[in-house]
This record gives sequence, C-alpha cells and structure tokens, in this order.
Amino acid sequence: MTKPEAAMSVAIAGIAGRMGRQLAAVSIDRGIHIQGGTEVAAANVYGEDIGILAGRRAIGLRPVAAVADAAQGAAVWIDFTRPEATLSALHALAVTSVRAVVIGTTGFSEAEEDAIKAASSRFAIVKAGNFSIGVNLLEALTRLAASRLGTDWDIEVLETHHRMKADAPSGTALMLGAAAAEGRGAPLSALRAPPYDGPEARRETGKIGFSVRRAGGVIGEHEVTFGSEKELICLSHTALDRSVFAEGALHAAIWAASQPPGLYDMNDVLGLGHTG
Repeated sequence: MTKPEAAMSVAIAGIAGRMGRQLAAVSIDRGIHIQGGTEVAAANVYGEDIGILAGRRAIGLRPVAAVADAAQGAAVWIDFTRPEATLSALHALAVTSVRAVVIGTTGFSEAEEDAIKAASSRFAIVKAGNFSIGVNLLEALTRLAASRLGTDWDIEVLETHHRMKADAPSGTALMLGAAAAEGRGAPLSALRAPPYDGPEARRETGKIGFSVRRAGGVIGEHEVTFGSEKELICLSHTALDRSVFAEGALHAAIWAASQPPGLYDMNDVLGLGHTG
C-alpha cells in the first residue's frame, strides 16, 4: 500500500532557517516531495541545494524569493516564519495549486489572527503554537485538569526557550493558557494575569499567570502548575530534539491535504477534541 506522504508535495517557507532545514530533512527522510522553498536574500543561499542545506542528499532544488514560484505545483504550504511573512504568503498562495497550509508561526496580533481566519475560507489551515505530539497531549491534559479543578486552584504557565526567541510568552505557552481558560469556560483574554512586577504584584484569584525564561540553546520547556493551599499538580514537557516539531508539522500537512477549507489545530489532527 502506498504511504500517503509518497503522493504529497510540500513547499516550505524560510527553507534555510532552523525549522525550514528540519522540515526539509524530515520530508526527504519520509519520502515527501519538496516542490520548493523560499528564503530572503540576506540569507545568501539562492545558489545552494535545498537538500544539502538540510544536511541530506542534493535534490536539484534551490531556494527562491517568491512564494508563488516556490509553491507552484505543491499541495501544502508549511510556514514557520514571522507574522508579516506568513500573512503575505497566504495572499500569494491564492494563485498557486496549494490547498492546505500548516502555520507554526507565532506572535500574531488579534487583527492578524482575523486575517488567518478569513483565509481559511480558501485553504484548510492547521495552525498551532506547537506541533509536538507530546505538547498537544499536554494541552489536552491541561484543559481537562482546568475543567475539573475550581478557581481556588491557581494556574501558572512557565516556559523556557533559547536566547534568540523573539516573542514572549511563547506560542506554546499561550496555547496552554488558552486550553486552561477553555477548561474554565472563558477566553484567555478574560483570565490572563499581567506580569508579576512591582510592589503590588500579588496574584489574583482565578487568573492564569505566565512566566518566561530565556537562556542558552534551550529548544523548549513548558510546565503548567495547578496549585491549591494544600497541593500542587505539575504537568510538563521538554523537547529534546527540534525534529519533533517538524515531524508533527508534516503529520499535520498529510492530514490537512485531504480536509475541506477551514481553520484547524492539532487537536483536530490528532483526534483529541476540545472537551473539558
């Protein structure tokens, strides 16, 4: 029986970046056809083979600047770049064969989130703050715990990443916070606590707090703590290899390629649901 990945082609944004190279490497390892990849001129890689950039065999493709050129003939576009670049790509993809989009970019504003939702009328979009299978199981457990514990249990989300990460809290931390808020039947915007800073920074009952650490080359660590006066419950995940995110993203790409237009997340891909 033919594996589903053997019949699928992808195009990858930011192909010379850390995630871009991982996505290309895992695609080659799994036999997924890479149709093309984009990169900015400043990366100075237009003369390099995408397979060699990924640490694999040459595949006869080089990065290009234009989204439409990279995506022509591809079924799925995978984007782990920056908000403005991702939104620009969604516009450019309208004239390509792409029917599904996987978005791992984080740090979108509310207006940018609305633009992605609008684009989901054209594409099957899987958008997640983290594509690790383990993190998405952690999200489901967080939602469940929050739904079963009362507001007398404090909820704190702690995340640690490498020193070069731009946005804070991380997209994954916000995803976990949103799951906790969903478990309590409210949007995160209503329950998110401000940063603890200053002489009057005591915790508010029922709020969801966030803490951020940036250090060295940490790939990603996330912990959700539920605390009452008498006990603590700590749910955590540590990424040991960056390839887990690429594996999850490609799993999502294969799933999304056969879905109708709409906005999905990894709960949909993994069949975890959104129950609280």
